[in-house]
Amino acid sequence: MKIEHIQAETFHRRRGAVHNAFRYGVDFVLVSFAGVDAPAVFSRNRLNLWSIWDHRHGGERGAGHGEGWFRQELTKRGAPNDAEILLLTQPSFLWFHFNPVSFWIALCGGKPVAFLAEVNNTFGDRHCYFCAHRDLRPIQADDTLVAEKLMHVSPFQKVEGRYKFKFDWQSDAISIRIDYRNGDQGVLATLDGKRVIASNRSLGWAAIRRPFGAARVVALIHWQALRLWAKRAPFLPRPFPEKELVSDAEGLGDR
Repeated sequence: MKIEHIQAETFHRRRGAVHNAFRYGVDFVLVSFAGVDAPAVFSRNRLNLWSIWDHRHGGERGAGHGEGWFRQELTKRGAPNDAEILLLTQPSFLWFHFNPVSFWIALCGGKPVAFLAEVNNTFGDRHCYFCAHRDLRPIQADDTLVAEKLMHVSPFQKVEGRYKFKFDWQSDAISIRIDYRNGDQGVLATLDGKRVIASNRSLGWAAIRRPFGAARVVALIHWQALRLWAKRAPFLPRPFPEKELVSDAEGLGDR
């Protein structure tokens, strides 16, 4: 595997009568499944300081099929079989895993032609949004891809409205913007970070600088939920989850 370490920043801002915003540093990895050695502190399908597990990505949550599953989704939509597959994700820290969103990426000629946003909530549900133009032309930084919201994510937002995805893919940086809107309600979420080759030093320092990895992410999610509850944001019970789906985000063509 080839591993890049994305020392990123995520920003969330709530729309509507109840205001809430936060900005946190997060550590992602960008994984290429080519046959290149990974740092000693990082493993695939094996317990380590940091790791990724195929069964935690792609398909049914907890019983996924990783890279092969995403290739099947690409084939269904007519993508070339030789597309390079990458996974942008927050890795497991020791034995603990939780990831609000991961991104599968398909490159053709070094350019992104498809992204798949793999969204998980804290209730154990997953939904995937396949983002690509119908003709699978490269996705540009100013393209917008739109998907209907189909899964309960936050108990303070309805399962209504739609997402607008933007992906800015550079050789040295990644920027992702997810703009969820439901009338005058919604959430703006962004992820921005530089791409650097992962090393034992960079990943070891990440474990010290932002300890506990995914466990820290879960704690921060619940802290923000507590803040919203204190601000009397309407709390919505989780609807009965539907069978897992993969839905398509359609391009607006507003380049």
